[in-house]
Amino acid sequence: MRIALADRQGKILARRAASTRSTSSPNMVVRQICQGVSHLLKETGVTRSSLLAIAAGAPGVTDRDAGVVFATSYLNGWRNVPLRSLLQSALHVPAAVENDVKLAAIGEHWMGAARGLRDFVFLAIGTGIAAGIFVNGELLHGPNWVAGEVGYLIVPGTPETPVKLGAPGSLESAIGGEGIRQNWLRSRNGHGLADDITATEIFRRALNADANAQVVLEKSARILAYAVYNISTVLNSSLFVLGGGVGVSEPLLKATRRTLREYTQPARPRLTVSELGQDAQLVGAVRLALDQVEIPIASNKSKTL
Repeated sequence: MRIALADRQGKILARRAASTRSTSSPNMVVRQICQGVSHLLKETGVTRSSLLAIAAGAPGVTDRDAGVVFATSYLNGWRNVPLRSLLQSALHVPAAVENDVKLAAIGEHWMGAARGLRDFVFLAIGTGIAAGIFVNGELLHGPNWVAGEVGYLIVPGTPETPVKLGAPGSLESAIGGEGIRQNWLRSRNGHGLADDITATEIFRRALNADANAQVVLEKSARILAYAVYNISTVLNSSLFVLGGGVGVSEPLLKATRRTLREYTQPARPRLTVSELGQDAQLVGAVRLALDQVEIPIASNKSKTL
């Protein structure tokens, strides 16, 4: 969990990180958020009465209008959690909730690589894969709030077996962080290195002439390029922004761009990496919190969120 305190111009004044590994129930997470808020207010000398609003991102399907997190595989026991109501009751300020990847897309649209663009896709590749999609200047959610769940895409080189409940999607199982790691271990028959090697470390090894790692990098990049190309033919997005721990890998970006050069019709997708990095979600949360309140008059410049 990462928490930030910002002023009403969006400048982050302080931040704090904590683990939810042992506190994953909704009530305990909200309690942890409140503790983080109190800590940041004290650290910055900001009074509790100056707090205007809060916004939170959840790693799962989230109904932004109702403020409900339907489900997430990363937090045990989270099913139909009324997170907005819980936050409002605990902090007594307006609250908003959103899917975490969509929050990152909001951040990139406001202050990152997609500033000024009406149509773009933020594609987060980490443990899982998901997208935040802007169309005509608006974030796309869909009637069931699952727009952007591109980890379930089936493209050449990914499994075609229907996904069971709770299992990673086809694309995610192939080029999510764990999928990449498993591909590399299989390429070596499980020999030679510890099982805890990461996808980014594999890609670094590819640059150092590790033949097995090079094969995994090229396969991952080609599958990613197929996904980007297919999405682009549907949405005609002007830019794809890669984020997440795996997505910002420079070797993956370059290898994916090489494959995309082969696909120029009807238009070649443009690819870049996040300018905000790990702060994309925090910046998106600040923007969403600002949207919950009217901008205070000049005399209230001390107000924060």
